[in-house]
Amino acid sequence: MDPLRVVELERRLGYRFRDPLLLEQALTHGSYANEHPPAADHARLAFLGDAALALVVADHLIADDPAAQVGHLTARRAELVTGARLARWAVDLDLGPLLRLGRGEDQSGGRTRDSILASALEAVLGAIYREGGLEALRSAIGRLAAW
Repeated sequence: MDPLRVVELERRLGYRFRDPLLLEQALTHGSYANEHPPAADHARLAFLGDAALALVVADHLIADDPAAQVGHLTARRAELVTGARLARWAVDLDLGPLLRLGRGEDQSGGRTRDSILASALEAVLGAIYREGGLEALRSAIGRLAAW
């Protein structure tokens, strides 16, 4: 990984990774892991990041509007965590160039594919949560969502 891009990513997130291997895993797509065993892909971190993101967003929405009905909160949360929005945040973070993709995925435009960018961002958020805890995650998401 390009160290300058990593530093810029950390600056934009407001979080410095202590374990560079955790970040590397978060940026490793399954296609790369398949071509480079025993590299681990980011699927488990993306699973964790998706859940953690939903928690932080739900908590923020309730705190922001304590009287809001559940239906409104659910719709608002869904709007904030769509794949398209996550992909836009990933583009804002310039995640594409940092992704470790398999040869075919890279050649077919994987670095700009919304689904890949969104899952990579979820994995990065999962890595922040694993390493830094809930408050570090809240801060990073707040920066992305501009709360």
